[in-house]
Amino acid sequence: MMAPNFHQAAIDLEPYVRLAKLDTENEQQLAGRFNIRSIPTLAIFKDGREIARQSGALDLASLKRWIQPHLYKT
Repeated sequence: MMAPNFHQAAIDLEPYVRLAKLDTENEQQLAGRFNIRSIPTLAIFKDGREIARQSGALDLASLKRWIQPHLYKT
């Protein structure tokens, strides 16, 4: 449901943001490591640290609006 929005956001925000997906069914250990309990779960990482988390699907505008304030956050 969110895949087209995610794909478009990845195109629009490159090279400032790198969006990646995790197949939680095939990578259950990794999903557990990142405490992913629901799908979709969005997390923003900067310098290897999680700085924001959002559960639930977002439309394209909301997804970009959620990411934007974290682009320059330290």
